Amino acid sequence: MLQHIKENVAKVMIDKEKEIELMIIALLSDGHILLEDVPGTGKTTMAKCFSRSIDGTFNRLQFTPDTLPSDIVGQEYFDVKTSDFKVRKGPVFNNVLLIDEINRAVPRTQSALLELMEEKHVTLGGVTYHLPKPFCVIATQNPYDSIGTFPLPDAQLDRFLLTIRQGYPSPEKEKMMLRRFRSANPLATIESVISIEDVIQLKQKVKDVVVSEEVEDYLMEIVQATRQHQYVDVGVSPRGSLAYMRAAQSRAFLYGRDFSTPDDVKELALPILAHRITLNVEGEVKTSKEAVIHEILDSISVPVETP
Repeated sequence: MLQHIKENVAKVMIDKEKEIELMIIALLSDGHILLEDVPGTGKTTMAKCFSRSIDGTFNRLQFTPDTLPSDIVGQEYFDVKTSDFKVRKGPVFNNVLLIDEINRAVPRTQSALLELMEEKHVTLGGVTYHLPKPFCVIATQNPYDSIGTFPLPDAQLDRFLLTIRQGYPSPEKEKMMLRRFRSANPLATIESVISIEDVIQLKQKVKDVVVSEEVEDYLMEIVQATRQHQYVDVGVSPRGSLAYMRAAQSRAFLYGRDFSTPDDVKELALPILAHRITLNVEGEVKTSKEAVIHEILDSISVPVETP
């Protein structure tokens, strides 16, 4: 079933196998996805392909500076006909919510996502409403220094399981893209290949994946190193540690194993951890978040199996 998702998205997206795997890992980990890149690199198309591969409810929100919290979660209103208050649920009540250009909304609107992303429910009129299961936010954003954007707060970034950056394709791959889209948009042919029930069952199986003490220690060494690095002001949070472990389990399951390995931990370090750290003033000048993660990985010995 997971292979069917990869093949389905690959009908549209060319040479994006690693990015597709990361999105599947987020789905299995019950996490949210942040697609960050310059405009025109296929962020929204990737999100649409992935969403359509799942036979669940889907909605899309285009964030703008005038988007209000009520446009996301809904609102309580007074019905004159019945002389009573009623609740109008917002587009967030779906299995997959695509938020396009999330960093174009003002901080007040962005903060409306904190409760629903972490606790999977929203509060309207003093009543708590649970979101459908599974629930996944796929958000796209342009680089934070683009015109008309607002930086995402650390608390919200920490609620995204992983960040995916696609980058520009090679000339050969871009040529293939031109040919694929020349006569028609292949996105129109994408159909669901996995049901919501299947997703829920797979997520339960991921929890049975074994994480040995050696793998745990390796993961924690990396996390601790982010908190002690000379260029880091704020390191990875305990929420980030839990997300890191869940993702390692999901990657092992995706590769057909019932146990996680140090390779799972190492391969996921950059997409899971880079957006969770905050550099200090000196770090902002001398390095980058990605470079810090690479330096940490190079400085820590990978545990190996003893004969």
